[in-house]
Amino acid sequence: MFGYDSASTRFSPLAQIDTQTVHSLARAWTYHMKRDSPAATAAGAIGHGGGRRSSQATPIVIDGVMYIPTPYGTVVALDPETGDEIWTFKMDRGNPAGRAVSYWPGDAQTPASILFGTRDGRLVSINAKTGKLTESFGEKGIVNLKQGVDNGFPNARYDMTSPPQIYKGLIITGAQVQETPERGPSGDTRAWDVHTGKLVWQFHSVPHPGETGSETWPGDSWKNRSGTNVWGMMSVDANRGLVFLPYGGPSYDFYGADRKGKNLFGNSLVALDAKSGKLVWYFQTVHHDLIDYDLASAPVLMDVRRKGRDIPAVAVIGKAGLMYILDRRNGKPIYGVEERPVPASDVPDEEASPTQPFPLKPVPLGRTSFTEKDITTVTPEHQKFCEAMYKQGEGLKNSGPFTPFGTEMTIIFPGTIGVTNWQGMSLNPKLGYLFVNTMDLGDVGRMEKQAPGSDPPYERASPWGTYAHFWNNDTFMPCQQPPWGQLWAINVNTGEVAWKIPFGVVESLEAKGVHGTGAPNYGGSIATAGGLVFIAATNDQHFRAFEAKTGKTLWETKLETGSYNVPMTFQGKDGRQYVVLVATGGSYYDATSGDSVIAFALPHSQIEKTAGQ
Repeated sequence: MFGYDSASTRFSPLAQIDTQTVHSLARAWTYHMKRDSPAATAAGAIGHGGGRRSSQATPIVIDGVMYIPTPYGTVVALDPETGDEIWTFKMDRGNPAGRAVSYWPGDAQTPASILFGTRDGRLVSINAKTGKLTESFGEKGIVNLKQGVDNGFPNARYDMTSPPQIYKGLIITGAQVQETPERGPSGDTRAWDVHTGKLVWQFHSVPHPGETGSETWPGDSWKNRSGTNVWGMMSVDANRGLVFLPYGGPSYDFYGADRKGKNLFGNSLVALDAKSGKLVWYFQTVHHDLIDYDLASAPVLMDVRRKGRDIPAVAVIGKAGLMYILDRRNGKPIYGVEERPVPASDVPDEEASPTQPFPLKPVPLGRTSFTEKDITTVTPEHQKFCEAMYKQGEGLKNSGPFTPFGTEMTIIFPGTIGVTNWQGMSLNPKLGYLFVNTMDLGDVGRMEKQAPGSDPPYERASPWGTYAHFWNNDTFMPCQQPPWGQLWAINVNTGEVAWKIPFGVVESLEAKGVHGTGAPNYGGSIATAGGLVFIAATNDQHFRAFEAKTGKTLWETKLETGSYNVPMTFQGKDGRQYVVLVATGGSYYDATSGDSVIAFALPHSQIEKTAGQ
C-alpha cells in the first residue's frame, strides 16, 4: 500500500541498493502516462508535446504487478521490471484520486481488488487481475460518496485525492471538501464493506449535539459545517484495531467568528476503533484554526525507546511544522506539550484561541516569526524586490507563532502551503529517525470586510491575490533569509534533532557563489534498510539519495521535470531492487511539464559483482 505498510512508516526492508552501491544507480525504464508520448517502455525516453497534467501519484507493487492512477482518467497495471502495460482501466468520466490506489487481497467471496476514490466523489472497485469493475460492489463497481454527507449541497465540492485505508474487510475513506463558504458537505470519515460497498460506520468529524466535543461548537455553528476532513493519509494499528485520522481545519479557513470555541475535531489526530468507528481518543494540535494549519500527512506508527522500555507511539506533523509524538494507546504526549499564549485577532467579533499547544520536543521544524531584518540579502536584485514588496505591504505585521491574518497587512510563518504538507514523513526504525523535508514560505494578506450579507463577512485578500506568498513569483525565491528548504532527521527516542541540512539548490544562486539556500519543495521521502533516504520533491528537479545516519548526499540525478510526490521501491521477479517515481512537474513552483513514470536499478553487472563478494 502507499507508505509500504498500514503504519505509514515508508520504510522498505530492501538493502540491495545501499550506501556502497547507490552510486551505480541508473535508469531502467520509463513509462509515459499520456498516450501520444513516445514508446512507453523505451529506457530513458522523454515525453514531448502539450497537454500534460501534473500528478502526485506513487505506484504500488503487489505480486509482480505495478498499479498507478494517472491524471488522464485511467488506472494502469504495469509489468514492474519493464514498464509494459498489462491492462488499463478507463473511467467513464473524471479522474481517479491522484496520490495512489489501494489494494485488497480478496477472499472466497470477492477477488483481489484495486480500490480508489475519484475527483467527482465516487468510490471504485476494480478486479486487480483483469482491470474490470467489481460488479458486486455498490452499483456495478461504484459507490456514490456524496450520498449522506452533502448536507443539502449536492453540487458543492466533494471528492477524494488520497487512497483509502484498508482494515480487514473495511474500506475507510476521507474526503476533500470546500475551503469556503463554511456551510457545505461534511468531512465525516466513513467505512464501507469491501464486498458490497455498503456503509458500515460514519464518524462525525464535527460532533453533533450530545457527542464528545459538541460543546466546542456553540449554538448551531456545527450544523452543515464543511471542512474538518481527512483529505490526506490515514494509518492503522492492525494489532490494536485502531485507525488514526489526521483532520484539517473547519471552513472557512481564515474566519471563525461564526464558530467560536475550539472546534473539535478540527486540526486533531483522532484514534477510532477501526471496526466500529467509535472514538477512542483525540489530540487537537490547533484550537479554533484561523490559518489553515491542517493535519494532512499520514501519522507514523513506531516504537519509542524510553528508560529501557518500548512505548507504542504515533508521530504526527501538520502544516504548522510542529511534530507531536504521542502514546498511541491513549494520545498522551511522550515529550510533553504546553499551552502557550499566542496573538489575538483584531477582526471584529473574532475570538482567536488565547493559547495553542506547543510540543516541548522536537523543536519547531520551520520559521514561526518574521521582522524586517529577516528580509533576504542573497542578491541585491532580490533584496530590492523583497524590500519593495514589504513596503507595499505597509510593513507586513507579525506577532510570532500563530499570528492570524488581521485587518492590516499581515505576514504569517508558516504559510498555508505549510512547513510540510500531505507528503509527511518516513522512518528508519533501526536508527529511530524520522525524516521530514520542510519549506519556509510566508503568506501575506489581510482580512477584508465584504459587502453586507456576504458569506463569510470577511475574506482573505492582498494586492498580489488571495493566496499570496512572500516571494518573487517569477523566480520562486522566498523573501526571507534562507534556508528555504531543509531535510531533517528527528531521533524519536530522544526528541532531539539528529541532523538537518539545506535541501535542494537554486541554480541561479549557485552560479553566483551563493550556496546552502535550500529550495522550495513539495513531495516526500522513503527510507530503506540499505541505510538510505530517497527523495525528489525540490524544484531543482533532482532526485537524490541521502545517507540516513548522517544526511550526506550519496547519489543524485536530474530529471526531465520536477517530481512532487513520494517514490517507492520494490524487488522485482528478476531479483533486482527498483526505485520508482513519477515526474510530471507542475507543482506550485515549477512550470515544466511531463508524464513520466521512471524506474531506477543497479546494473546487472553491479548486482553480480556484489553477490560474488
